[in-house]
Amino acid sequence: MTANRDSEDIIQEYIQGCIRNERDSQKALYKHFYSFAMGICLRYANDRLDAAGILNDGFFKAFKNIAKYESSKAFMPWLGRIITNTAIDYYRANLKFADHIDIHDHENIAQANSIYDKLAYQDLLALIQNLSPAYRTVFNLYAIDGYNHEEIAAMLGISIGTSKSNLFKARQKLQEMLKATDAKTYQVGGSETDRHLLQVRLNTNMQ
Repeated sequence: MTANRDSEDIIQEYIQGCIRNERDSQKALYKHFYSFAMGICLRYANDRLDAAGILNDGFFKAFKNIAKYESSKAFMPWLGRIITNTAIDYYRANLKFADHIDIHDHENIAQANSIYDKLAYQDLLALIQNLSPAYRTVFNLYAIDGYNHEEIAAMLGISIGTSKSNLFKARQKLQEMLKATDAKTYQVGGSETDRHLLQVRLNTNMQ
C-alpha cells in the first residue's frame, strides 16, 4: 500500500471518528489540515488573529456537517470550500462594498503584463493582506480560488460590474505596492503549489 493510500485511509478513520463526535478524531483531523486551512484563512483575513477566528469557525462548521461529506470524493476540496465560505461570511457581515464603479469605466486603460510571478508566495500574501477587505475578498475569490465574476457577485451580494471593478482596483493596488518595493529582490520560491498559486489567473486581463 502506498504512503498516499495509507494517508487517505487514516483521514477516513478520522472522519468516521468525527461523525461519532469523538474528540480525539476531531483534534487529529484539525491538526492534519491545519496548515492547509490556515493558508486559506490568511489570504482573506486582516491578520493572523482574524485568520485564527475564521479557522476555528470553519472547522466547527466542518465537524457539524461532516456526516454530509461523501467519502467517495476528496476531503480536502470539501473542507476548503467550507473554510472559504466561512471567510466570506465573516467579511460579508462587516464589509461595505462602497465602491460601485462599473468596470466599463476602466476598459480603455492599457493592461500591463503581470509581474506577480516575481514574488514568492509569502511575499504575495503580505501584499494581499494590505488590500482593503473588499478588494482582497474579490481578488482571492477570482485570482486564487478560481470563481468567475457571476459567482462572486452572487456570493457577496454585489453586481458583476462591481466584482470586476474591485478586481481591477485590487490588481492596481498590488501593482503599486510591488513597484514601491525592490521587485528585483524577489524570486519565485516555495513548493510547486506556491508557484501555481502565484501564476493561476494572475494575468492582468479582465475576464
